Amino acid sequence: MTDTNIRTQIDEALTRVHDGERISYDDGLLLYQHADVLDIADAANARRQQLNPGDVVTYLIDRNINYTNVCITDCQFCNFYAQPGDTTKGYINSKAILGKKIEETLALGGTRILMQGGHHPDLPLEYYIDLVDWIHRTYPAIAINAFSPSEIQHIGFVSGESWHSILTKLKAVGMTGLPGGGGEILDDEIRKRVSPKKIMTDDWFGVMKVAHELGLTTTATMVIGFREELRHRMNHLQRLRDEQDDSLKRFGTGFNAFISWSVQIMNTPLEKSKFAAEYGATSTEYLRHTAIARVFLDNLPHISASWPTQGAKVGQMALHFGCDDFGSTMIEENVVSAAGAITKVMPAMEPREIHRQIREAGFIPAQRDTDYHTMKVYPNISDDDTLVDLEDVLNPKADADANGGNWQPLTLV
Repeated sequence: MTDTNIRTQIDEALTRVHDGERISYDDGLLLYQHADVLDIADAANARRQQLNPGDVVTYLIDRNINYTNVCITDCQFCNFYAQPGDTTKGYINSKAILGKKIEETLALGGTRILMQGGHHPDLPLEYYIDLVDWIHRTYPAIAINAFSPSEIQHIGFVSGESWHSILTKLKAVGMTGLPGGGGEILDDEIRKRVSPKKIMTDDWFGVMKVAHELGLTTTATMVIGFREELRHRMNHLQRLRDEQDDSLKRFGTGFNAFISWSVQIMNTPLEKSKFAAEYGATSTEYLRHTAIARVFLDNLPHISASWPTQGAKVGQMALHFGCDDFGSTMIEENVVSAAGAITKVMPAMEPREIHRQIREAGFIPAQRDTDYHTMKVYPNISDDDTLVDLEDVLNPKADADANGGNWQPLTLV
């Protein structure tokens, strides 16, 4: 194929995007391989305006909470987990600690917790049901997006119950959403190399299909930089788009957002690999990927920037590469932090700072809930006077106790 032919095909694919049309897998791959990054960004912003017109950029006040770090999957990109029986590093957080974290989140104006953990071999289904039920009854104002497809699969292995039964029981006691954790690259060629004990692609989508059938809020995630090829990334995006088409047709609902980031490998087995220098992705690569995802995933309504892994400035730039959401305050994050992400040194971003970042990028900040309902728009700096600061809410001693080795030992409380 000549350069002229490639340029013609690129222009035709970009025109289809600007005209609000769907592009094919081959179009997406062609743009990924050959299109100018600013042309892709322009197309991504056009798609963003088609789906979410205007200058408002949303964000969420929430907290990532890990109920346990005990895990048996041994993912090569994880430095967070502890092996079963490791009573020095391993923990199950007590209800007292979890409650404190939720109370701080509510005091900050938070509306959701995203609660995930390792694949603990000894926790029965009853543990998860009791935990969600207790949180929902004790803190009814907080939305509970919990676990992930891989955790649901693991709970099924331990309990012998179906995904449908597990999710139905969890929803009945107050779980409102299933986050898209454990997605990484949804292509088994890559998964079998970096996380062979973890959920495979078909099962990840299978669990999400059940979640959509039950009307749970779901998100889709993707992690790049596993030495995958562009075809693996496009395979992931194609599977997401196909699943979204099917779920929307069958159930009237599907993934409400997509977020991607680059793998962090500090202190993980991947850092010790002879290919260590080939893992990860540059900021430019992340932005290019974000724009391609926005262009291709024409049936997913929202795309979030990932400041926790890419940094605030790249997060700002992502708003010009198709993102309409700045993500979350985090308040707390442990998993990618343990592998060297930005959150290792800055575990949270104040709402006031998120507003500044969004405004500096040329947009208007607005707080949303987990379902992307706008709660309050902040067009002027003076509107920020109503915000609560983290230092007025967080209890440093309680957080030190919860993260300094005084976690509940391996017992169910």
